[in-house]
Amino acid sequence: MILLVQADVSCMWTNDSQRILLEYFEVISNSPSHLYHSALPISPSSSWLHECYAAELSQEVRVVKGLQVKWGMCSHTVLLDGIPWTLSYWNNAVAVGSSHRDIFIFDAITGSQTAVLPGHTDIVRSLTFSSDGISLVSGSHDKTVKLWDMQTGGVVKTLHGHTDIVLSVSISADSTTIASGSQDNTIRLWNVQEGECHQIIEQQGIPHCISFPPKNSQTFISVSYTTIQQWDINGHKVGHAYDGDQVAFSSDGTQFVLCRGIDITVQNINSGVAVARFNATRSNFGPCCFSPDGRLVAIGDDWKFHLWDITSSPPHLIETFIGHTGEITSLAFSSPSNLISASWDYSVKFLQIGASSTDPVVTDPKSTPLTSAPTRSIIPKAKNSPIIPSGLPGGVVKTWGILTGCSKRSLQIPAQDSHESNIQPVDNKLIFAWYANGKISIWEAEKGKLFQTIKVPRDEVIDLRISGDGSKVFCLYEKSIQAWDIWTSEAVGKMGYIYWRGCIAISGSKIWIHDLLMPQGWDFGTLGSSPVRLSNELQIPDRLHLNDTKLWERNMSRMQDVITGKVVFQPPQRFGKAVHVQLGGKYLVASFVSGEVLILDLSHTPLV
Repeated sequence: MILLVQADVSCMWTNDSQRILLEYFEVISNSPSHLYHSALPISPSSSWLHECYAAELSQEVRVVKGLQVKWGMCSHTVLLDGIPWTLSYWNNAVAVGSSHRDIFIFDAITGSQTAVLPGHTDIVRSLTFSSDGISLVSGSHDKTVKLWDMQTGGVVKTLHGHTDIVLSVSISADSTTIASGSQDNTIRLWNVQEGECHQIIEQQGIPHCISFPPKNSQTFISVSYTTIQQWDINGHKVGHAYDGDQVAFSSDGTQFVLCRGIDITVQNINSGVAVARFNATRSNFGPCCFSPDGRLVAIGDDWKFHLWDITSSPPHLIETFIGHTGEITSLAFSSPSNLISASWDYSVKFLQIGASSTDPVVTDPKSTPLTSAPTRSIIPKAKNSPIIPSGLPGGVVKTWGILTGCSKRSLQIPAQDSHESNIQPVDNKLIFAWYANGKISIWEAEKGKLFQTIKVPRDEVIDLRISGDGSKVFCLYEKSIQAWDIWTSEAVGKMGYIYWRGCIAISGSKIWIHDLLMPQGWDFGTLGSSPVRLSNELQIPDRLHLNDTKLWERNMSRMQDVITGKVVFQPPQRFGKAVHVQLGGKYLVASFVSGEVLILDLSHTPLV
C-alpha cells in the first residue's frame, strides 16, 4: 500500500513538474527564481506542486482571481509580434510563417525559438517541410517561392514567376517537384534541381490550397474555392473532381479528409471509397489535419477546433478546444496526442489531447463568474476595487468586487445594437461610449442619462476609445482615425494611417494605432489645430508605467523594475496579451484579449 501511494505521488510530481516547466520554460530558463515568483503562484490550485509549496507561496504573489483549478489542454503558448499565418512540423521542429516576413523555428517540446530565417519581403503565407526534413519551402505575399536549407538556415533557391501573392506551396515526397498556388489564378510546377517552372496550370478560381500526398511524387491535389481536383506532375487532371473547400492527407498517404458544407468525409485516395462520414454543426471550416496514427482528424472552426475519432463507428467528437481569441490559421499534429495551432490572436499554442479542461476558480458559486465579457477598463481602488467589463452584451455592463470576483452591480444602457464600445472613469463617474446606427452615443452611468450624440461620417468603425482624461472620443476607420470633443461634439482632429485594420492604444493625450505594418502615434493634446505626429522612438507604447518603480511590458505581458529592467512577475502566456493593466494599492489587475481577468495581491512581496 505504501508503495502504491509513493508511486502515485511520484506520478503527480512528474506530471506537475513537466507542465510547469513547459508553461514557464522561457521565464525560468532566463531567471530560475521565477519558479517561485511567477510559476508556482499561478499553478492550478489542485495541483500537487501548488499544495506542496503552500508555505513558501505565502510570501509570494497571491492570485485573487484567474487561477486554474486543473492543468488545461494547452501546455504552453508562444506569443509573436505578427500574425502566424502558417505552420509546418517535422521531427520536433515547428516552422511558423508570419506577417512579420520572417520564418521562425521553434522547438516543439519547449516552445523555445531556435532560429529565424529572414529573406521574404512580405507576409509568409505557406510553409511545408520536405519528407526528410532537410528542406523547407515557403510561399509569400512578395510573389516568390523560396527553398531553404534547414541545416544552414540559408536560401537555396528563390523561384520567380507568379504575378500575385503565393497562397500555398507543397513539395513532392522525393523532393524533386514544388507545386505553388497563387492569387494570379495559376498553379506552377517547379523543378527543384534546376529552379525552373516547367508547367503552368490555369485555374478558374484561386488555388488557395496545394498539397502533395505523403509518399507520392506523381500527383497532387488543388483546392480552388469549392472544387478539389487531383493532378499529375505534367499538369493533367487525374480522377474525379470533388466539391469541398478543405482537404488534408493522412500520414501514410492512403486517405484524405474532405470538408464540404457541414458534411465531412474521409476517403481512400485510390478507390475514392468513403472510409468515414460525419456531420458538423456549421460549415465555416478552417484548416484540417490527420493525426500521425490516422485515428484523429482536427478541423478548425473560427477561433476553436474540433477533434474527431474516425476509427469508431460512427465517428464521434472527442474534444473541442476553445482557447484562441482569433481565427485559427493553421493546425498540425506533432504526435498522436499533441497538436499545434496558430491563430490571428498572434499566438501559437502547443496542446496535449485528452488533458483536463481549465476552469476558473469562483469564490461564490451563486454569483456570476468574472468571464462574461472582454474587459478593457478597470478601476482599482485601495480595498475592494470594481472591475468594469466593456463588452456590453445586450447593453448590460457589470462591476465586480476584486476580493470576491462576484458581480456587485449591473447597469443597463441602450446599446443593444452597438458594434464598438468603451468605458472610462471621469471624475469618479463612469462614462460609456458606443457606436451604432451611424452615431456615437455618450452615457453617464450615475444619472442613467444620454448626454451627447456624435454623428459619424462612415460606417466601417473598427475601434472606439475614450481618452484617459475623458475629454475626447476616438473612432478608428479603415485607414483613418478621427477625434471629437465629448462635451461639445466638435471634431478636434483627423489623421490617416497606412494599413487597413488596427487597434487603438491610449496613454493620456497620446494615441497609437497598432496595425500589421508599423504602429503610428499622434498627440491630440497639443495647442495646434492638428494632432502632432509622434517620433519613431515614441510610436510604440510597449511599456506602461504602473507606478514610480514598476512598469508593464505589453508585448511580453510581464512586470519589470523601472530602474534595473529586471522581470519581477510574468503570468503564463496562455492568457495572451494584456489589453488593460492597472496597479492600485496592493492589487494588480490585468485583463487579456481572451476575456480573462487576472487579479494579484502583491501585499506580501517587494513588488509594490
